[in-house]
Amino acid sequence: MHNDQIFSIIDNEAQRQQDYIGLIPSENYASTAVRQAVGSVLMNKYAEGQADKRYYQGNKFIDQIEKLCKERSLQAFELSNEEWGVNVQPHSGSPANLSVYAGLLQPGDRIMSMFLPDGGHLSHGWQLPNQKITFVSQIYDIHFYGVDEKTRVFDYDEIEIKAQQVKPKLLISGGTAYPREIDYKRMSEIAKSVGAYYMTDIAHEAGLVAGKANNSPFPYADVVTMTTHKTLRGPRGAMVFARKPLMTQIDKAIFPGLQGGPHEHTIAGIAVALGEILNPDLQPTFSEYAHQVVKNARVMADKFLRAGLDVVSGGTDKHLILLDLRKSNVSGWVVAWALEYAGIVANRNTVPFETASPFYPSGLRLGTPAVTTRGMKEQEMEQIADWIIDVISYAEKWQLPKDKDERKVFVGNFQDVLRKDEKLAEIRRETLELCGKFPVNV
Repeated sequence: MHNDQIFSIIDNEAQRQQDYIGLIPSENYASTAVRQAVGSVLMNKYAEGQADKRYYQGNKFIDQIEKLCKERSLQAFELSNEEWGVNVQPHSGSPANLSVYAGLLQPGDRIMSMFLPDGGHLSHGWQLPNQKITFVSQIYDIHFYGVDEKTRVFDYDEIEIKAQQVKPKLLISGGTAYPREIDYKRMSEIAKSVGAYYMTDIAHEAGLVAGKANNSPFPYADVVTMTTHKTLRGPRGAMVFARKPLMTQIDKAIFPGLQGGPHEHTIAGIAVALGEILNPDLQPTFSEYAHQVVKNARVMADKFLRAGLDVVSGGTDKHLILLDLRKSNVSGWVVAWALEYAGIVANRNTVPFETASPFYPSGLRLGTPAVTTRGMKEQEMEQIADWIIDVISYAEKWQLPKDKDERKVFVGNFQDVLRKDEKLAEIRRETLELCGKFPVNV
């Protein structure tokens, strides 16, 4: 009886994924084959250590799977196993990044990474002037670089000046809400000029790099980390690639430094997803998919620009778009909830030079990996963008109170307001019809 409850909820979630337009850039649909591997008997097995060097017996077939996953990961990014090593065991992206710090740095060493409100990531050492927010910031000496105030993209000359002042041991690029390609060559040169390692976190862009829709950081980086569930379309997991001389230290940081037994069922799912990337018979091919993801994002960004919305950086080179809603006089929190009731799932997000709080930020982050997996293309992006523009304009009537007590009442009542709103219900009927034309067949 109790398990029926769980499976009923899972069925409800499956229906929700079918019935809503998913625009969160970090979400995608893993294939049936990937899900079968993750749900397999491999979850029953302990396999501490590396393949052929386990601390448990009975790992003959586990070793085969993990070695195959590593081989496919190098093939997917066209890397030589003489120059690069890879560890496929990290449970997720933050532990993967922590393994690099633990393997290459000493406590107190300096890290220079992207400022969080400008698009960086918590795992790169986020802290406030008077508070160490993340565990990483409690261990290492963290410094930040950001985007230019006018262009809201990187000024690499300014980053170089900052690096010369800070002299970090590790320079990190990558984040969650930076819509433009990063100049990996220039960042590598900056790192080398101060004697730092250069690590790039391509959790968001990994599939775009594998599909050659974005530039590759591998010719320039010392270490590349990534998650496997975003544009790679795999299960929730992570991988760390490093130049061969650095790999042993990172392997030891992952096990026994940070983790015990790896999740071999997840590693099998990653191997399946990598196999799909490498399969030239898959239609569309993964490369075609990756390029369509970028095309779709650019169509939406252009539509927003024509409508007069403030698109951060003026567009996108990737799978994501960041809207600054301050000129539209509406909160990102309000718009995100209104969109969900209209059948569109995006996420509120901080923007460069944010003036609101992280929980009630000024921005909206949108991405195209999941809708592209469903088969949607430019025409559908135009339509979805129209709905979003309509909701943003309509939502201006709901102003988030500044007074804390008034805000508490507003937030408590807001779901009922949205649930009864006829305008959102009308758009919801239209978005549901579109979803029905593009079933989640993965």
